[in-house]
Amino acid sequence: MEILPGEGVAMAKVGEARDVVESRLGPPLHPGRASRAVYATSPLLVLTYTDDELVELVEIKYSGDGAEEVFFDGVQLTFRFMDDVVADLAAKGYRYEPVDIGYRFEPGFAIFSMGSRWAGDLDPDASEDDPRQVCEGVSVATYDYLADPTEEEIEAYIRDQEAKK
Repeated sequence: MEILPGEGVAMAKVGEARDVVESRLGPPLHPGRASRAVYATSPLLVLTYTDDELVELVEIKYSGDGAEEVFFDGVQLTFRFMDDVVADLAAKGYRYEPVDIGYRFEPGFAIFSMGSRWAGDLDPDASEDDPRQVCEGVSVATYDYLADPTEEEIEAYIRDQEAKK
């Protein structure tokens, strides 16, 4: 599956209405109309919706074990060592910066690892304590959206959540 930086993927783009997306993908795997929905695609597609039912964030998970993975500009992003992905994208001129669980790239996407896979999944010679991270997913949105929140944004979020109680 090819990503469209800052936009999403062909099946779901930032700003699209949930009804439009679900006319293509069908209903999500879980019941209800929660703001986060998982769709039965390969690789797995996870969309976050705004209160207005518009796509806010597109995430694509790794498939692993020879199944379809996520690509951008000829580079396989998922189910590879994170450092190799970063090196390949940097060699193509894409600027990046580290974020809490991965790297954010200027065209409008981030790669991440949740630590659920280990180096031995890709390298049979890896030792138990091999520190190499496996890229487990890609988030696609605007570059600014993918930035770590500022202290002011965190405080505003907390105030908003408290006001909703």
